[in-house]
Amino acid sequence: MSVLACLEGAVLLWLVHLLLQANLTGASFSYLFSSRDEPPPQPGLVGARAARAFRNYMESFPAFVALDLAFLATNHPAGIWPTLWIAARIVYLPLYLFSVVYVRTAVWLISIVAVVAMLIRLAL
Repeated sequence: MSVLACLEGAVLLWLVHLLLQANLTGASFSYLFSSRDEPPPQPGLVGARAARAFRNYMESFPAFVALDLAFLATNHPAGIWPTLWIAARIVYLPLYLFSVVYVRTAVWLISIVAVVAMLIRLAL
């Protein structure tokens, strides 16, 4: 998978996270289209997980985008690391939603290793 395709996939996955969170939190359409002066309804179990998974994604998404753009700008070979990051993040979402705890943590660790490896590869 090319570096650009990984960037496009990361943005698409961001959109999936965003829509899942909005859909699964239990907010009505009237709330979603309001000025949100009132607090949102309490999400159900899966909705709360979707919100936490989205926040977790947003913790590593900026670092991945910055590194991926640096690879694109410098034409430096990125290797398999961007593909590994996006694959791990795709697998991570359903693992989080269905509370597969130990495997989820291992997949998250793979995504972190991929970001660190991207940084090291870019520096060399």
